[in-house]
Amino acid sequence: VSIGNICRSPIAEAVFRKLVTDAKLENKWRTDSAAVSDWNVGRFPDSRALSCLRNHGIETAHKARQITKEDFQTFDHILCMDESNLRDLNRKSNQVKDCKAKIELLGTYDPQKQLIIEDPYYGSEKDFETVYEQCLRCCKAFLEKYH
Repeated sequence: VSIGNICRSPIAEAVFRKLVTDAKLENKWRTDSAAVSDWNVGRFPDSRALSCLRNHGIETAHKARQITKEDFQTFDHILCMDESNLRDLNRKSNQVKDCKAKIELLGTYDPQKQLIIEDPYYGSEKDFETVYEQCLRCCKAFLEKYH
């Protein structure tokens, strides 16, 4: 989960989905991404995010959506990118009866200990590549822990 669901979270979703597919674990995982805001609902990921993913052989057909109460009741894990997302998600989860999701920063799984995945929106292609690399490290470590 990220602010607008067009940069960081779609990259993380696509990376995790590829890792799961490559490991032949698709039937064990339901993967999605969402936003805490409704700013970009229905939009495709940022063109720089799509380009970065394509450079790594990953495609996505994701369209931005806002997180729902059902997400908190359905998913076992909700991973987010920064402290602001974490605060918003914890606030929203407190309003959900039967919240089962464990909410945490994706960066807690980073072997390089980079806790925050910075928003690359106002940056360059290099910033999107940094996000990709962080997401790859974190998603690999997350999958190893929970597989």
